[in-house]
Amino acid sequence: MTNGSQYVIKFPCDFTLKVMGEALGDFETVTLAIVKKHFPQTDFAEIQKNSSKQGKYLALSITVKAESKTQLDALYQELSSTKEILMVL
Repeated sequence: MTNGSQYVIKFPCDFTLKVMGEALGDFETVTLAIVKKHFPQTDFAEIQKNSSKQGKYLALSITVKAESKTQLDALYQELSSTKEILMVL
């Protein structure tokens, strides 16, 4: 390892992202539509959902089959710029 080393992703690969937003409203619908746009083959039956203790927030863990960094970057960019989405990891 050298200073400033980065984790390198080898494509194609399964990549899991976590998307968080308010449980009420269109958060889940909007999120899934964006993911489907960038990764049409995504199996939404495999999505994990976790609610906050008070139920105000929802976190979705979604695994996609990523073909390239460019494809992932485009997904992150669109998710991050969507008002219903509070955080993308």
